Amino acid sequence: MSDDLAKKEELAKIDFKPPKKDWTDPTIEFRKGSFNYGSNPKNVEYLDLPYAREFDPRKEDWNLPDNWKEIILEGMRDRLMKYRSFRVFMDICVRCGACADKCHFFLGSGDPKNMPVLRAELLRSVYRRDFSTAGKILGKLAGGRELTPQVLKEWFYYFYQCTECRRCSVFCPYCIDTAEITMMARELLHLVGIGIDWITTPAANCFRTGNHLGIQPHGFKDSVDFAVDDLADLTGIRVEAPVNKKGAEILFVVPSADYFADPHYYGFLGYMALFHEIGLDYTFSTYASEGGNFGLFHSSEMMKRLNAKIYAEARRLGVKWIIGGECGHMWRVLHQYMDTMNGPADFLEEPISPITGTKFENAKCTKMVHICEFTADLIHNNKIKLDPRRNDHWTVTFHDSCNTSRAMGLIEEPRYILRQTCNKFHEMPENTIKEQTFCCGSGSGLGTDENLEMRMRGGFPRASAVKYVHDKHGVNLLTCICAIDKATLTPLMEYWVPEVQVGAVHEMVGNALVMEGETRTTDLRSQPYEREEVERDD
Repeated sequence: MSDDLAKKEELAKIDFKPPKKDWTDPTIEFRKGSFNYGSNPKNVEYLDLPYAREFDPRKEDWNLPDNWKEIILEGMRDRLMKYRSFRVFMDICVRCGACADKCHFFLGSGDPKNMPVLRAELLRSVYRRDFSTAGKILGKLAGGRELTPQVLKEWFYYFYQCTECRRCSVFCPYCIDTAEITMMARELLHLVGIGIDWITTPAANCFRTGNHLGIQPHGFKDSVDFAVDDLADLTGIRVEAPVNKKGAEILFVVPSADYFADPHYYGFLGYMALFHEIGLDYTFSTYASEGGNFGLFHSSEMMKRLNAKIYAEARRLGVKWIIGGECGHMWRVLHQYMDTMNGPADFLEEPISPITGTKFENAKCTKMVHICEFTADLIHNNKIKLDPRRNDHWTVTFHDSCNTSRAMGLIEEPRYILRQTCNKFHEMPENTIKEQTFCCGSGSGLGTDENLEMRMRGGFPRASAVKYVHDKHGVNLLTCICAIDKATLTPLMEYWVPEVQVGAVHEMVGNALVMEGETRTTDLRSQPYEREEVERDD
């Protein structure tokens, strides 16, 4: 945790008093800890994106191309023609304010421009001036604003303080998807070479090596082999973890953090233990070694390009269907955009569990099943043996990841798994979970160190709900099914609720799983437990 970050008692002092200046004033102070650094020009070039250059948001001159304004307005015109939803969202907002207090960044910062209605107005005011009849005639009287370099800087500042979580959309009476507005604003900024490095570099790495971290094929294989060794040390069982196996029934795709970082890694061990125990015929891929899709945070075209590699590998390896691991943005892309971008995947079969015979009809087009759907089905059909007492050292709660809950509707399956694998499970307050879940505060490419104060502010509402169940029930583990959440909730808990650790749902599965021939004395974190003998049914 950065020494420059204020103490949490200071950060929690949020002033909701509106500023005296008019909202149309675009002046921005790029204060340390509140903004993201610009893209690395080498990776901008690698992705074949325009106007690669170094720019420092704190400097006055951003080295914009001479015709930058024409580029932005033409880009807006093109997207208004291409995406009907964009034009509708620009026109129908009545500024009722139903979304105002639903954004975690507004609640954590008190900045009125982080209210979704006003953040969208930063873009809508330019639309109104240049693309509406009233705005062209009346200008500011019709709510229009001229597009200036300072307005562009304001866009950069605030549209990278939106995690595209869509919580505000749940409460909008007109169903305006503010995340779509943020996506359009970011696309427009990229047209003139304005982006952040923590999106551009992972996207470039994904093209270069197949994953966000830039891990090369042999490095991926080494990571998987290392996990196999770890699991053997923990359980006494050496599992098989095939890589690039042609003709396997299932391609298994995980976010790269699962085999690289804690606490994700414990869920990765849980996957492999589970697949071994049920005898699943699967394979990893060294090229589709990343389920995450940072293109979602960049542009629709980038999203499409990154999603395609999963299906290219499924075709190359000759699998029948796909299982995806615990990742958030991978599943929003697959569930909401796959069919129109890359699908339907007619060369694959409709997924049917080889263990239970269950047909996953919800994956009829994408041919891809979430690991929680797959595991919940195994448990429901009594295909695995679980001893929840092995998780008794954990008092567990569950964070609904925005992209799997609001965007995908995957709400009950992870809870079912946790209740079957843990004896002590407690929900956070009702208005902070499921469809109304609070965001981690660092999604959509904002999980960087340079904007750490804003991340802690944005995550404050989620941390408050965790603190509530910690204080009331003694919760000491916050579980989730998203790689970004596992990465960003860890420092958030360290800052706001240091007594609570972060874990994966399939870490709980791996801990509770009773494996044939095992010699276990610890959980997957090597924490000892009092081993209870559980005899396997014949």
